[in-house]
Amino acid sequence: MDHKRVGIIGTGLIGGSIGAGLRLAGWQVLGYDADPDTSASAANGGLVDEALHSLDDLMERDPDLVVVAAPPMATVEVLSSLSWDGVVMDVAGVKAPVLAAATDLPGFIGTHPMAGRETSGPTAATAALFQGASWVVVDGAEPSSVELALEVIESLGARPVYMSADQHDSAVALISHLPQLVAGSLLSAAAESPQSIELAAGSFRDLTRVGASQPIPWVEILKSNDAAVLAAIGALRERLAMIEAAIVSDDDSLLTLLANARETRRALGSPMTQVRVALADRPGELALAGHAFESSGVDIRDIQMRHAPHGGGGVLTLSVRPGEEGALRLALEREGLLVIP
Repeated sequence: MDHKRVGIIGTGLIGGSIGAGLRLAGWQVLGYDADPDTSASAANGGLVDEALHSLDDLMERDPDLVVVAAPPMATVEVLSSLSWDGVVMDVAGVKAPVLAAATDLPGFIGTHPMAGRETSGPTAATAALFQGASWVVVDGAEPSSVELALEVIESLGARPVYMSADQHDSAVALISHLPQLVAGSLLSAAAESPQSIELAAGSFRDLTRVGASQPIPWVEILKSNDAAVLAAIGALRERLAMIEAAIVSDDDSLLTLLANARETRRALGSPMTQVRVALADRPGELALAGHAFESSGVDIRDIQMRHAPHGGGGVLTLSVRPGEEGALRLALEREGLLVIP
């Protein structure tokens, strides 16, 4: 491909990861962040080729593409003040107010990568962040803008999904914003019961993982998408009322609800089988597990590590394709590791 130049406004986790991935794909990456420390960190970490000191400096370099990688309200502010005839692409988690702010930008295209981490900032950025992720492309952009956005998305290993801004905002309210609130609610309730926290294990930790996210950006996201979030809360309230009724009823409604939930969860990804390994609190345990991965020849689809809350090792959960668990178990046991039945 021809060497293209991209200007990234906002070089934190998402912008920095886009920069790192596009550098690997052969783009020249220019970065600007309102926080000079964030800009410097992105440059020092190799996420951008050059960190510029102002938005004007970036635009004067005439990039082929401008990516606005900022929180929703900052994205709205940038787009409202930007004067640019070229392709401008945003990655904010809320789309309706962003598109309203970009009406004077002829080359604008709204997008949103469905990927992230609980940690933020350029030090958490990685070129692999978007591998295999869905990346929303909002309908209605100029074909030339869509073409360039798709080049970026595919270069980063993501899969484009097309929808309207309203469809996007309703969908993320349900599968992203509402889970954030549910995790916060569960953690707040558990914090009032020290005994519950002592007993918290894998299922609770998995369910509340997103509760470790930085709260300030989430306040902005939730308020920016308030109508859709409130609708999602209302739908959940109705669902919980159905569950309450099912618990006290004499029919099979609770079984049906849980069975349907199980099938929906299984449909989210290819079928997998889990193998759990108890790791002792001593050096070399993970190295032994890694050697078992290699010798077994199985395809490890996912890895989760749960540390014991008071030290003493932890449990490594390995997800593999059905039928491969036997070979992995045998390899782990040959390394002297304790496989949990």
